[in-house]
Amino acid sequence: MRIVIAGGHGQIALRLERLLAGRGDEVAGIIRRPEQAGDLLAAGAEPVVCDLESASVEDVVRHLESADAAVFAAGAGPGSGIERKDSVDRAAASLFADAAEAAGVRRFVVVSSMGADREPPEGTDPVFAAYLRAKAAADADVMARAGLDWTILRPGSLTDEPGTGLVTLAESTGRGAVPRDDVAAALAALLAEPGTAGLTLELVGGDTPVEKAVRDVARG
Repeated sequence: MRIVIAGGHGQIALRLERLLAGRGDEVAGIIRRPEQAGDLLAAGAEPVVCDLESASVEDVVRHLESADAAVFAAGAGPGSGIERKDSVDRAAASLFADAAEAAGVRRFVVVSSMGADREPPEGTDPVFAAYLRAKAAADADVMARAGLDWTILRPGSLTDEPGTGLVTLAESTGRGAVPRDDVAAALAALLAEPGTAGLTLELVGGDTPVEKAVRDVARG
């Protein structure tokens, strides 16, 4: 399978690229800066330089034409302001979905955020609130598309602890933390399980092996 990942230099994306390349998939990662290419090559992925904040749909379609699946794992990242939460976490996600549909890539997995399904509570930091609203708008846009077999994954609080391979994956899990290693493992398993298309899932640490957790939520 050829999989193209938007946000290919992100912490989760690099972990996912290693997993996918390790199981024999062909992986490409879309990056904004050429100097990031070496990290992708080291992870076993093909680096593709394309700025999703300024690219056209046609630009992105060229990178997706031979793909079997696409993953949106891009984000404005720490230190970015409200404007970039919208231009990356919302607008770039919609652009990537537009391009996937135009290229005929049906399988589409989104890395979203827990809390994107509700209005941020009063007193939430304004930038974080803008991030959650951007994720919510992007998720809604993707879910409305009949041309995509989408899955939306909403992890809990991300940590850099070593993955345990044990998670809780469900429509609603409650608050919790999850290592980035285990998020990447869940994404890899979701890509291989077509029965998870059309599902919005939360992910936190738990006691179920990742592969089993994905099988358990998959539709028959």
